[in-house]
Amino acid sequence: MAKTKIETDHKLNVRMFITGAALVALYAIVVSVMLSLGVSTLLVIVIAAALIFSQYYFSDKIAMFSMQAHEVTAQQEPRLHEIVDRLCLLADMKKPRVGISELDMPNAFATGRSPNHAVICATRGLMQRLNDEELEAVLAHELSHVAHRDVAIMTIASGVGMLAGLVSRIAMFGAMFGGGRGGGRGRGDQNIVLLEMVTMLVSIVIYVIAYLLTMALSRYRELAADRSGAILIGKPSVLAAALVHITGDIGKIPRTDLRKSEGMNAFFFAPALAGGTAATLFSSHPSLEKRLDQLNKLEKELNG
Repeated sequence: MAKTKIETDHKLNVRMFITGAALVALYAIVVSVMLSLGVSTLLVIVIAAALIFSQYYFSDKIAMFSMQAHEVTAQQEPRLHEIVDRLCLLADMKKPRVGISELDMPNAFATGRSPNHAVICATRGLMQRLNDEELEAVLAHELSHVAHRDVAIMTIASGVGMLAGLVSRIAMFGAMFGGGRGGGRGRGDQNIVLLEMVTMLVSIVIYVIAYLLTMALSRYRELAADRSGAILIGKPSVLAAALVHITGDIGKIPRTDLRKSEGMNAFFFAPALAGGTAATLFSSHPSLEKRLDQLNKLEKELNG
């Protein structure tokens, strides 16, 4: 973690290490599966390296593009820059780049592979709906993500799922077209098709495991950022109020509009679409009740 005044969360560091190790193992399994399909070693290395490189080094640009966001100067958005400047002074850390998304959905996110390459972005809808104190609380949460360095591992984690999905498609198409190869080749073709079907199943299982690992880490990192951000500004109740305000306003936005941003859920301050109780296992965020309960306890701690 960066040397800042933002509280270090050792449990988050342990979870990130475990998740990272598990993802490395999953990458190795996916590569082995690709090799078993007969894909050349060189091509496997190129595909895996290109995916990791692009996800890691261009994560900020990909996220900004998907959210219709752009960087802004202090002259263009003085209110936003003033708040970020004040928070960085409090946290004793380098100021990240600042961006605005033109979406009406009230939300914010942080992206970038490291504190030196980070962007904090707020949506136009968030800027219009929150007062300065609430906006500061939300941006303190996002600055905590930058200090915790948890954005990078979330980005790499998504690459595992993409690679597993690619392998499953290769196996699926191989099985589909392989089924017709076989007039006179007999058992050899049947074994190939069986191998491709097993490969597809293994890839799907890997995708699900990677997704669950990512979601479990995502839920904890949100709680960690809530706590660190609230401690930074010394006002857990303000962050709680902002969270309630944003969640309520998101609920008023048409679901068709929210679905366009659903792919960024794991990076948002509040999820664009939150599932019910049955969807908790696959949720990118802890429940609103859990977040508010933590902030309420923290408020009592800070006030003796």
